[in-house]
Amino acid sequence: MSGNVLKLGIPKGSLEEATVKLFAKAGYAIKIKSRSYFPSIDDDEIECMLIRAQEIARYVADGVLDAGLTGKDWIMENRVDVVEVADLVYSKQSSRPVRWVLAVPNDSSIQSVKDLQGKRIATEVVNMTADYLAKHGVTAHVEFSWGATEVKPPKLVDAIVEITETGSSLRANNLRIVDTLMESTTKFIMNKDAYKDEWKKDKVDRLVLMLRSAMAANGKVGLMMNVPKSKLSAVMAILPPDKKPTIAELSDKDWVDLSVIMEEKMVRDIAPDLKRVGAEDIVEYPLNKIIH
Repeated sequence: MSGNVLKLGIPKGSLEEATVKLFAKAGYAIKIKSRSYFPSIDDDEIECMLIRAQEIARYVADGVLDAGLTGKDWIMENRVDVVEVADLVYSKQSSRPVRWVLAVPNDSSIQSVKDLQGKRIATEVVNMTADYLAKHGVTAHVEFSWGATEVKPPKLVDAIVEITETGSSLRANNLRIVDTLMESTTKFIMNKDAYKDEWKKDKVDRLVLMLRSAMAANGKVGLMMNVPKSKLSAVMAILPPDKKPTIAELSDKDWVDLSVIMEEKMVRDIAPDLKRVGAEDIVEYPLNKIIH
């Protein structure tokens, strides 16, 4: 241990569980105790603090934290200057970016941003929405929403700007999407002064490498099998053309061991075909990390 410590912000709320799972897969065990905002981590050189994702960018920019994980949306909303070290595409439901959208009731006359002139909009991202309206030359009243934003139109507001992954919540509240303000993914960010610190930057680079390797392994498995040399061409024809398997000779010179990494959902389709052309002892095994 060097004696140095990296102060790291972990997002509390919707990203909390997904973040802890990602760190675990990357080799870092984070344990969050009830009512505690200081999770433990099995790395004495990292000090974690549990903070709402909406606030992490501000605390990183101010130097209270050296680094943290937050959305690109909250960097923009807080209008802060931080170093975006890495893009980590994960969320509470999927590995797709989330979207901030302009939505209105299904029967609303609003069809475009221009129709918002003089209207009332509720959102959690007031600055982002104001910037969006200004870009389109529209003046409207934007109010901060403390939650349950989807239920406010049409009685309380004319429109909302809300985050969505699938759009299901909007549809359930009889809302339709008019426009997308931005797509957002999780960013690993650093304070600008911390980024200049050689130890802290190296610590973050190593951490990000492991997080990315864990993400790269999502949905993938290893597949290994024994193949007669006479059937190797037939096996290769079944494997996806972009795969470059490792092939090694066995003690029996007429056979080879073949191993390949591929998408887990493909195995069910090709395993019977591999068996049919002569592959034997086909083994599928899980992957935690793929370091490119």
